[in-house]
Amino acid sequence: MRLLVLFVVVSCISLTAQKVRDASHLTPNGKGWGEDRDNAPPEARPFAVTTGNGISYHGGPVMSASPVPVYFIWYGNWNSTGSNSATTVNLIENYLYSGSGLNYSGYENINTTYGDSTHNVSGGVQFTSGNDWFPGYPNGTRLRDATIQTIVSNYISQKQGGAGDTNGIYFVLTSSDVTETSGFCTKYCGWHTRGTIGGRDIKYSFVGNPDRCPSACEAQTNSPNGDSGADGMASIMAHETEEAISDPDLNAWYDSSGYENADKCAWKWGPTTGTVGNGGYNQTLAGKHWLIQMNWENARGGGCDQMLGGTFYTH
Repeated sequence: MRLLVLFVVVSCISLTAQKVRDASHLTPNGKGWGEDRDNAPPEARPFAVTTGNGISYHGGPVMSASPVPVYFIWYGNWNSTGSNSATTVNLIENYLYSGSGLNYSGYENINTTYGDSTHNVSGGVQFTSGNDWFPGYPNGTRLRDATIQTIVSNYISQKQGGAGDTNGIYFVLTSSDVTETSGFCTKYCGWHTRGTIGGRDIKYSFVGNPDRCPSACEAQTNSPNGDSGADGMASIMAHETEEAISDPDLNAWYDSSGYENADKCAWKWGPTTGTVGNGGYNQTLAGKHWLIQMNWENARGGGCDQMLGGTFYTH
C-alpha cells in the first residue's frame, strides 16, 4: 500500500506521564503500518517454518486451504468503458486469479515459507466462476471501513445463504468513481482485515480502482495489458492476498514495525522487461504480462523476491 506522505508526530510534552512507545509492541492494522496495541498476542514459535528472517511469527493462524478461494464483489459501475469495464473484470478473474495465474505460481509460492503451529501455506489461490457479484451502488460512492464489512455480509447473505467461507478471502473492488473515506488514495490503495460475520471469522479486503488516483496508486498508466485500472489493481490485490493468507487475523506474521510480508516489499519490482512507467512488467501469468510488487520470502535470511528461490532484491 503506497503512502504519499506519512508523518508520525509524537508529543513529548504532557502534564501527565506518557509511556514510551515500544516498537516491539507494534502490530499490523492491515493498511500498511503498525499500531501500538496493548493486546498484542504472545510470541510463539511455529511448528512448520523458521522465524526471524526479517519477519517473526506471533502465534496466530495462517490460511492453509489448497487453494485458498477468492470471492469478488465488483462494487459500483463495471459496465462502462476504460478502467470500469468488463475487460477489467475479465483480466482479474480469468487471468490473474485463474488456474494458471497466481495459483501455485512461483510468485505465490513465496508464501509457502510461512506457516503456523500446524500448517504451512499451500501457495494456491483461485477464483471459481460464479464466485462474484455486481451489486451496483447500494451504499453510495463514499464508503467507510464498516461499510466494507456490510457489503461483504450482504454478499454472503445473498450468494452463500448466510454461511461465509472461513477459508476464503472476499475482495470488495470499487469502480473509479467510488472512494473509501478512511484514507484511500492518501494513506493506502488497499487493505485487508477480518470480521465476525454470521458468527464466523471472515477475511476480507478493500481494493480501490487506482485510476481514481494514478499518481498515488499506479506505477504506470501505460500498462502491460492496456488497462491501467486492472493492471494497477493486480499489484495491490497480490499485496493484499499475500498478507491475508500469511496474517489473516493480524496476529501471525509481521515485523517489529508492524509490517506484514508484502508491506516490506511495497512498490519494489526487481528486474523488469521494459521500463516501469512505460508498460514494463516482471511477471508472466496465464499468458499475460503483469507488473506485480515483490513479496518477502521468509527463507534464506529473508528478502524481497519475484519468485520462490529467486534472487533477492532491495530496490
